[in-house]
Amino acid sequence: MPVEIKELHIRVTVNAAEGTSSNQQAPGSAKNSDADRQTLIAECVEQVLDILHNKSER
Repeated sequence: MPVEIKELHIRVTVNAAEGTSSNQQAPGSAKNSDADRQTLIAECVEQVLDILHNKSER
C-alpha cells in the first residue's frame, strides 16, 4: 500500500560563518558583494521567467 504525503514542512536556518558578518567586511569587499548580489538577482529573475514561460506553454 503506497504512502501519500499531503503536507511537507521544511525549515532551514542559515547562519553566517564565524568572523564574516556583513558588518565586518573589508572596504573592497562591499563592491564585490554588490556585484555578487546583482549576479544572483539576475540568475533568479532568469529562472523565474523560464518557469513562467514553461507554464504558459502548457
